[in-house]
Amino acid sequence: MQKSLLGGCFSERLLEGESRLAPWRVSSYNGGMNTFATRTATTCILLAMALSPSLATAFDGQRSYGYLKQLCSFGNRMSGSPGMLQQQQLLEKHFSDLGGQVHFQKFQIRKHPLTGRPVPMANLVVQWHPKSTERIMLCAHYDTRPRPDRELDPRRAKRGVFLGANDGASGVAVLMELAHHVRDLPERYGLDFVFFDAEEFIFDERQDQYFLGSEWFARQYRDHPPAHRYKAGVLLDMVGDAKLSIYQERHSATWSDTRPLVKEIWGTAKRLGVKEFIPRIGYAGAIRDDHLPLHNIAKIPVIDVIDFEYPDRSNRFWHTMADAPGRCSADSLGKVGLVIQEWLKTKP
Repeated sequence: MQKSLLGGCFSERLLEGESRLAPWRVSSYNGGMNTFATRTATTCILLAMALSPSLATAFDGQRSYGYLKQLCSFGNRMSGSPGMLQQQQLLEKHFSDLGGQVHFQKFQIRKHPLTGRPVPMANLVVQWHPKSTERIMLCAHYDTRPRPDRELDPRRAKRGVFLGANDGASGVAVLMELAHHVRDLPERYGLDFVFFDAEEFIFDERQDQYFLGSEWFARQYRDHPPAHRYKAGVLLDMVGDAKLSIYQERHSATWSDTRPLVKEIWGTAKRLGVKEFIPRIGYAGAIRDDHLPLHNIAKIPVIDVIDFEYPDRSNRFWHTMADAPGRCSADSLGKVGLVIQEWLKTKP
């Protein structure tokens, strides 16, 4: 059973009519709970809201989970695929309808690793309060790996369909839900959602290059400086795991310009009682992710919020066919979304 708020307070499903009070909406992933536990959860939620009135505008983890499942319904979403095109069309409409200014940052690679043909690619950028010159970036990669190449069965590794529910859809789903709440955030900073293409357009680990989209974005930002500058950035990757545990990523926690940001995010989680944000460096070694080119090329202070134990230290669901919606939960998406939402509201 996963805990949610204020130490021992926990919930899986709220009583009928009480879900509007929840800072996040939770799933029934682990089954229902008895009435006493439900009422205990509701009491904890009310206490949390009393301590922080800003929680009254609920981040809806259940709706976010619905978005995750919708994205996965498109199948594999590797760069240049029909699934990616469907996803791009969905996201463009979704964010436009909610008041964001959407544009695609298009580029291409000259040679597909298998076919030798050019592959069109595009980062998707959503801007809120576009006239603000001091901005915050929230980002995720929205492509999926072409194949489930960590499958032990070579046939499944080559021919299986990789859905990327956690590694691909989870960060996108959190930002899709957060878009419903941007109007309630302070306007002291502009806000950009950036979705990177080709984070892992990898067919051969020995020669193919990671992070094509974020590197393109970083070089454009460096070589053609926009009128705005990013004060801070948060990368969301693999944040949907039903057994959520988010340690501090080593690069993010040790770079001098991002260390304060890590303290802010994990401090926000502590204040909210979200114990899945574990306030110490974890994982074996530093993680290579889209935050590296953003930080090292563009000099943007970006941290990586990632659960790289999927579902545990074995990481056995990573890059396999097991990375499907059933391995994720609304509760996990809701907790991550709540922390980011509250951090944005209180960011000095």
